[in-house]
Amino acid sequence: MDKTEEPHIMTDKKPLKIYLAAPRGFCAGVDRAIQIVELALKKYGAPVYVRHEIVHNKFVVENLKAQGAIFVDELNEIPDDGQPVIFSAHGVPKKVPENAAARNMFYIDATCPLVSKVHKEAEKHHKAGREVILIGHVGHPEVIGTMGQLPEGAVRLVETIEDVESLTVADENALAYCTQTTLSIDDTSDIVDALKARFPNIEGPFKKDICYATTNRQEAVKDIAAKADAVLVIGAPNSSNSNRLAEVAKVYGAKKSILIQRAHDVDFAWLDDVEALGITAGASAPEVLVEEVVAAISEKRAVSVEEIVLREENVVFNVPRILRDKADTAA
Repeated sequence: MDKTEEPHIMTDKKPLKIYLAAPRGFCAGVDRAIQIVELALKKYGAPVYVRHEIVHNKFVVENLKAQGAIFVDELNEIPDDGQPVIFSAHGVPKKVPENAAARNMFYIDATCPLVSKVHKEAEKHHKAGREVILIGHVGHPEVIGTMGQLPEGAVRLVETIEDVESLTVADENALAYCTQTTLSIDDTSDIVDALKARFPNIEGPFKKDICYATTNRQEAVKDIAAKADAVLVIGAPNSSNSNRLAEVAKVYGAKKSILIQRAHDVDFAWLDDVEALGITAGASAPEVLVEEVVAAISEKRAVSVEEIVLREENVVFNVPRILRDKADTAA
């Protein structure tokens, strides 16, 4: 999409200034996970099975289904046909690959490398005799995967400062914390501060667990929120990082914000009093959906578009070695 687009001079449409946040949309971990499914289909043919949504985006999932991917909730839904099964970018508990190995299943792990980093941190702390406190959202696949790296009961989950205040631990001097990678930077910082205040000797990660893409997208939305009356976030309702973007927008200046999945979700009555609109997309939302939304709004309003680039991203994660021959062919 061009960084600036001017509206037609002669129009009876109400003018609307659109600020596009950058970075937005796909991160390196999401891009890698989608590539893994596509390359597996290219190398092994259909079907390729995927345990859970590869990433939290219906458009992406439906596109992969059309190419021959079959999405399942659990491994027991997959027949013993020798075709590969792929684990989602959010990561899985250790028991999942163990169960796959017990069935001699051919599996490929698409866990984001930054999520794998958190898994390794949790294991390191557990081996050192520390009780692990995980900051995250109950029930999120990434949280389930991280907690599932250690024996049951070895990880304590906290979501709020109040959870920290009511936390009981075995040894205040043998604690460590990790975080879900897609949380609100500001909220997580407050919870970390509460943990450190209550448990001064708690160990933290060498580098922050919240991933670069989550950080960049939240900083970019803060920038446009200060300029806009309202902010549209394009992403899935079950996407943690997308929901955080909508929350951050309201905290940092937008009078209102909303999360939508596609152009058909745009509420033009909601936009009626908006003169300046910020638009961003969660890390699992492809750019085509941003273009679709801007095009739909342009039919009703005389838009001018300005992209506000906070920083450039050039992070790339390699696909697993077993698929690199097909990746080289596709390049």
